[in-house]
Amino acid sequence: MRRCFRAVACAAACGLAACDGPPDRTPRLDEANVARGLRLVSYKGCVACHTFPDVAWPRGALGPSLDRFGAQGLIAGRLPNQAGVLMQFVRNAPAMVPGTAMPAIPMSDQEARDVTAYLLQLKSR
Repeated sequence: MRRCFRAVACAAACGLAACDGPPDRTPRLDEANVARGLRLVSYKGCVACHTFPDVAWPRGALGPSLDRFGAQGLIAGRLPNQAGVLMQFVRNAPAMVPGTAMPAIPMSDQEARDVTAYLLQLKSR
């Protein structure tokens, strides 16, 4: 009986040792390129609805100005302004805020990372 208990305890300990928790899914912006993000807000059409401090034209008026976006606490007035949330939002806003006028915008993970880095650095100048 004692040998059986030891075997079960050993198996449980080995199983727990192999499991070190969920992987870190926090996006890393150290590989992001702010200059590419600036180019992408024009290329992907964000400037059609939003104004940006680094884009002279066009200056969209349908969506909010993003001049100081990095200093805001919330995305779309509802979601925490954090890199991981923002990366998802810029790609598929309707999935995160149903009823939003912002469309889903096809972009790669790297493009979303670059746009996120650009937006988050927009603070008071």
